[in-house]
Amino acid sequence: MIKVGLMGYGKAGQAVAEVLRSDPSFELCWVARRDVPASGETVPATTIPVIGLSQTVLPEWLDTHPVDALVDFSRPDAVFLYGEEVRKRQLMLVSAISAYSEKELDYVRSLGADTRVLSSPNMTLGVNFLILAARLLRLIAPFADVEIMEQHFREKPEVSGTARKIAESLSVEDERITSLRLGGIVGHHEVIFGFPYQTVRLVHDSIRREAFGTGAAFALRQLSECDRGFYTFDDLLMRIARKQLAGP
Repeated sequence: MIKVGLMGYGKAGQAVAEVLRSDPSFELCWVARRDVPASGETVPATTIPVIGLSQTVLPEWLDTHPVDALVDFSRPDAVFLYGEEVRKRQLMLVSAISAYSEKELDYVRSLGADTRVLSSPNMTLGVNFLILAARLLRLIAPFADVEIMEQHFREKPEVSGTARKIAESLSVEDERITSLRLGGIVGHHEVIFGFPYQTVRLVHDSIRREAFGTGAAFALRQLSECDRGFYTFDDLLMRIARKQLAGP
């Protein structure tokens, strides 16, 4: 069983907490958020404590509430609050932050020298498979036109980090990304390949935010079998593919 501390308790964090709490492979030991929680606050219907990072001395908390891994669904700069404890204690880190600056991402990468780190702007298993499939099709047919569409909930202000990652992985400009903001949508990504006389569409829809939790659980299981280093979701998927292609 992997003991986990969860950073971030917004809408996505709450869904991830529920998935990890319900999975017998994990023990969700505590949840941390930036603001100060009410005295004695816990995850609903559980005794799992919720702590405020602004009032918690993290090294002391980890001494008394040790974990094997941190899962981060909080904010980009939060890594500077816990990073050195991850390094010192060699905790696994699964980060779902989609808007790291270069400085923040360089720091996250540096943690891979001492422990096992996975960073992905989208933590759903399906969308990461979509990216892998799109890269393969781009390799097979570099002449095809490529357009990317992303749709999210109305309150999301920025262009999807996942859409930017898709564009980068396919070597197409960000101008090829079309963004829509609509009520009732959790997340939709679509890659459209235009061939002569045909089109291919690769589509992924996040139906519920719990998809982020199942992706984080997958990442933790795979990361636990890896050597120390910095990994992307592609690395984990390719690791499985290589095992399958190698045969028994």
